[in-house]
Amino acid sequence: MQPFHLAIPVHDLGQARAFYGELLRCAEGRSSAEWVDFDFFGHQLVAHLDPGKPQRTQHNQVDNHAVPVPHFGIVLEWSAWQQLAERLRAAGVAFVIEPGIRFAGQVGEQATMFFHDHSGNALEFKAFKDPSRLFAR
Repeated sequence: MQPFHLAIPVHDLGQARAFYGELLRCAEGRSSAEWVDFDFFGHQLVAHLDPGKPQRTQHNQVDNHAVPVPHFGIVLEWSAWQQLAERLRAAGVAFVIEPGIRFAGQVGEQATMFFHDHSGNALEFKAFKDPSRLFAR
């Protein structure tokens, strides 16, 4: 699989480094006074400084939860997802949607959690016990 590249706005690069670098453990790559590259689980995430623009988030109903739109994230292995959920809880992260199972007993059953970074960017981390079910109908 080829890595994707995603550029997101952030209000403060120091907070972005703390959130993505320290909390999510994404290694930092190149940077300047206005942006920072992170290795986001093998993908290139670039945090661009945009101190004045507030994030606007819409919500759509999915499996009885208000899912923030837009959002981005990654599909982790089951145990890695569980470890991350525990680390985020221990760090006091405020979840938009608490870690849990969505579509229980259905084809798309998955572990999922939603939260925001310090700039209001919504993230979803998910996992499938059977990764081959990612696109199953």
